[in-house]
Amino acid sequence: MYNKLIKPALDRLLALIGLLTLWPLLLLIALASAVSTRSNPLFRQQRMGQHGRLFCLFKLRTMTNNRDACGNLLPDADRLTSTGKWLRQTSLDELPQLVNVLLGQMSLVGPRPLLATYAVTLLYHERHIVRPGITGWAQVHGRNSLSWEQKFALDSWYVRHVSFRTDCSILWRTLFVLIDSSPSATPLSPCFSTEPEATPVSSSAF
Repeated sequence: MYNKLIKPALDRLLALIGLLTLWPLLLLIALASAVSTRSNPLFRQQRMGQHGRLFCLFKLRTMTNNRDACGNLLPDADRLTSTGKWLRQTSLDELPQLVNVLLGQMSLVGPRPLLATYAVTLLYHERHIVRPGITGWAQVHGRNSLSWEQKFALDSWYVRHVSFRTDCSILWRTLFVLIDSSPSATPLSPCFSTEPEATPVSSSAF
């Protein structure tokens, strides 16, 4: 009952309230993103949603599209702007995903959505039973310091224990994770990268 009816309704309601409340902040950081990257601040990328359905995820752009003499994208570290680094550390670059929640493509709480390129190898993973989330059980239990095996194990735990109480606990813990965000956190694996990469990654990373 909760996962099929109550949770989606609460997600949409809270996402709408969040967008109406935070739109001035979203506008300011979108402007900062546009200035720092000299590009459209809204970044779109195909991700895997519930039951493996693909959807277009929204984020604020944190990297430039700078390329080398051969036309190849520079390494991520060379393209990440100082503003983008701050946006990632505070997770403010994730705010546009409230639109994804409002559209019913995501939830406030759930496993983070994977890149569409992993649809073949991970389509039937247990984590895709529920809608992907902006925050999740793995994000409040180590975030980027976790191995991919640990993240997937935590995602599976959440799928088996999803409830109103669990979601409230995760949202509450997320506030403290954001306050305690540290630039020294282990960088995201390329398979979870949020923007185009200079070097493709093999699914063998899993």
